[in-house]
Amino acid sequence: MLEIQRQQLLLDILDEKKFVTVAEFTQLLKSSEATIRRDLVKLDKQNKLVRVHGGAQAKEPSQKSSRKHIAGDAFWVSRETKADAKRLIAKKACELCEEGESIIINGGSSTYMMGEFLRDRNMNILTNSFVLAQELAELSTNQISMPGGEIYRKQGIILSAYDNDTTQHYSASKMFMGTPGISEFGVTESDALLIRSEQKLRKQAEKLIILADSSKLEKRSSFIFCNLKDVDVLITDSEADSQILAQYEKHGVEIIIADC
Repeated sequence: MLEIQRQQLLLDILDEKKFVTVAEFTQLLKSSEATIRRDLVKLDKQNKLVRVHGGAQAKEPSQKSSRKHIAGDAFWVSRETKADAKRLIAKKACELCEEGESIIINGGSSTYMMGEFLRDRNMNILTNSFVLAQELAELSTNQISMPGGEIYRKQGIILSAYDNDTTQHYSASKMFMGTPGISEFGVTESDALLIRSEQKLRKQAEKLIILADSSKLEKRSSFIFCNLKDVDVLITDSEADSQILAQYEKHGVEIIIADC
């Protein structure tokens, strides 16, 4: 993670929590205490936070209210977690895409890795991931569409609070999305605002394809996005428990294992 990315995440976390210890920052940002302390010194000198003993606190907002936040891990941190497995899963997901096809890619660390394998394709892609959209716009000839809305830098996505946006005019054959947890209870998500946005996207696609590494299986988060029977395909890695996958198949889910 670049220094500027880490420091922006640090400020976003602080804006959300108001006070954060150095130990909490190191855990959330997967950085050393020395690195976090250097960041705090720099940001304090720039008058962007208030350094206190053991951590930092957010500066009092002036006339503007604090930004809204959504629950969930920071994108730049999640991207480094089980990165090898996620890359294999993303590659397998892209193998399901046909040239000229219209697809939806929901923002997330697993789906972001699809960008590497879509660079030489010619497809129509709707995504709420501004980091993926930027990469594909710069490095590919794919047609990229994005919904309007507010940028959430911590998660690297754009979410719209409005029912009527560009999403409703898009028609796709497949929607690809990750999840913090999937089980027989269904596909789960960390925040209600994410659920609302993702369900709007889901209405515009014929098939739902979930990208979930083996650590996400039989895990649950705060909100249910959809029932397991509504998942068409689950792509996971070779470390996934075969008995768990067999249970998912009983709900009509096609299982694809991504391996070397």
